[in-house]
Amino acid sequence: MKSNSDKSNFLLELQGMTKSFPGVLANDCVDLCLQSGEVHALLGENGAGKSTLVKMIYGILKPDSGTIYYKGTPVEIDSPAKARELGIAMVFQHFSLFDSLSVVENISLGMDEEVDRETLANEIIEVSDRYGLPLDPHRHVYTLSVGERQRIEIVRCLLQKPQLLVMDEPTSVLTPQEVQKLFVTLKRLAGEGLAILYISHKLDEIKEICQKATILRTGKHIATVDVEKESTSSLATMMMGEEFTSSQAERTTDFGEIRLQVKGLNLAAAESTGVSLTDIDLDVRAGEIVGIAGVAGNGQDELLKALNGEESCKNNECIIIDGKHSGRLDPNARRRAGLASVPEKRLGHGAVPDMSLVDNAFMTGFQRMKLLMRGLINYGRTKKFANRVIDDFSVKTPGSNVQAESLSGGNLQKFIIGRELTQNPDILIISQPTWGVDAGAAQTIRDALRELANKGAAMLIISQDLDELMDISDRIGAICGGRLSRFYPTDEMTVEKVGLLMAGVSLDKGENNAA
Repeated sequence: MKSNSDKSNFLLELQGMTKSFPGVLANDCVDLCLQSGEVHALLGENGAGKSTLVKMIYGILKPDSGTIYYKGTPVEIDSPAKARELGIAMVFQHFSLFDSLSVVENISLGMDEEVDRETLANEIIEVSDRYGLPLDPHRHVYTLSVGERQRIEIVRCLLQKPQLLVMDEPTSVLTPQEVQKLFVTLKRLAGEGLAILYISHKLDEIKEICQKATILRTGKHIATVDVEKESTSSLATMMMGEEFTSSQAERTTDFGEIRLQVKGLNLAAAESTGVSLTDIDLDVRAGEIVGIAGVAGNGQDELLKALNGEESCKNNECIIIDGKHSGRLDPNARRRAGLASVPEKRLGHGAVPDMSLVDNAFMTGFQRMKLLMRGLINYGRTKKFANRVIDDFSVKTPGSNVQAESLSGGNLQKFIIGRELTQNPDILIISQPTWGVDAGAAQTIRDALRELANKGAAMLIISQDLDELMDISDRIGAICGGRLSRFYPTDEMTVEKVGLLMAGVSLDKGENNAA
């Protein structure tokens, strides 16, 4: 046990932190030390216990045992309000926002003192502009993309002027340019004495931004290391307990007939603050993976909803599925036609939070997996389907009857993607496929996508992770302001060229076509 004089060297020290849930020991006597001005990574596979640990630091969960020292003094953090009082702020992986309220209303709810709404709105504009995180304080949250929602969380924390900032997967939905702007901000804040506890599965980011890393595996503290002395491979090996390999499924270039075709799709935005789709043309062939890059909020959500039937098109001929006009088909009819989709928002869109994994498996799989018998749910068959997804995609969960919201973000992502891939769709449209999953799981997902394409499925991947798109796509383009660029063979493209497409610049004409 260290003396109090020793503890004063640390802003935060955790000793023996333990937390269990029914059937799961999430944290098992975890220790961690963090100094002011330090960017410290918290690493581990999905379900390793990272989110549980930071929720105890922020007062959301109460530890079963263990001690938290803050500035050398033992403290009991029994609520987020207490954490904020101490100077601790947190950017959540799953956003704590009210969809029906505006940006400024959401941020005001997180303030511990009453603040004039217009004054706060001006502060939001000032802070968001300063850190390159543009936000309109008067827009309603339900009109915002995932990336824009994350900006709210970051700006809300910066307004608190914290001494310790906990960041849970903060760059999952940011473009490389946005990530670099964020890193400039974080380095400046750390230079001013702010301590940052940084959770990410992107090990290249850890190498760039962090000085130290604490690694968890199956709830246990494995090591604390100097990041500069480690490679991404050695960090991944400590996280996984085995050597990481980046093997890929075999890539084919022998594409078949066009399975998904979009011709002249125009769709007005449902809200005045939304993004209208204009003159969308694309085609995806059997066996082909087509990638769409783009800065958050440029029409990605609208495009996915138009393609999967959540938004119906006036012109039935603008979307063609396996040769049949399908623009006015509803989502169930498109699923019957062989089209499946995965949205970027996991909880509330990809899965119903308070429903079990079995029930969530049924929601999209009842047709292709034949889970209905004479109009009634075949529960045994449905549970077998859910368990197959859990086993095949290594979803860490006590069982298939737990609620979807009880899973870590990465494990829920694996379940949702596995649920769709297991149905062997003919066409798959997927947004942010590896958002928030660890390196091993990300490779498993990419290999599974390639394997499905090799079986003849047509695949459209919408992602803000350019490295991912460059790795998996056969052709790549970008969406900007609701317009699609041309698509180019990926092996002819660079990240810089894709960045130009994301900005609405034509590679052929060298002019901006986003207007």
